[in-house]
Amino acid sequence: MDLQINTDLFNRLQRLTQRAFLQRMTNEAGVIAVNFSKDRFRFKNWIDKTAEKWQVRKRPDRGALLLRTGRLKRSIRKIASGDYYVVVGTDVPYAQLHNEGGTINKVVQVKAHTRKVNIRQRKVSRKGNVTTRIIGSKIVNVRAHNRHMNLTMPKRQFLGESELLTRRIEIHINRELNKELQ
Repeated sequence: MDLQINTDLFNRLQRLTQRAFLQRMTNEAGVIAVNFSKDRFRFKNWIDKTAEKWQVRKRPDRGALLLRTGRLKRSIRKIASGDYYVVVGTDVPYAQLHNEGGTINKVVQVKAHTRKVNIRQRKVSRKGNVTTRIIGSKIVNVRAHNRHMNLTMPKRQFLGESELLTRRIEIHINRELNKELQ
């Protein structure tokens, strides 16, 4: 009878440690995946089997790609996890369009508002050089109107399945498993 209790206890302990290891590995795999996705913003590329650079923006003076406020990059996180899976994603509404690319064709209603407009003075020198300077500003009322949007967004993937990411997770799990078995 005493031997049966010890065997049951041993089996329960073994199942608990296996489950704890499994949960730890899925959590760590989620962290690796989140960091991998955030690295795409830094390196401006997507890596599956090979690196695919993101298409450069048409107006480079607008700042870094996909990082005007940083909201999209900060929103990438583990959404769900279980014993055998982890889901990494974002809840930002425009994330899918940036990740997959696509076209926006719609009409947007613009409400009436005011806008500050700079008054510029244009000066042409004797050599023909043109210079402008701001000499003042005024506030202008803008009436409500409809704006037609026809926008094509290039694919700049930062989330998804990647062979490199899968390999990184496999290497990490193998390393941790070897530590446990020693």
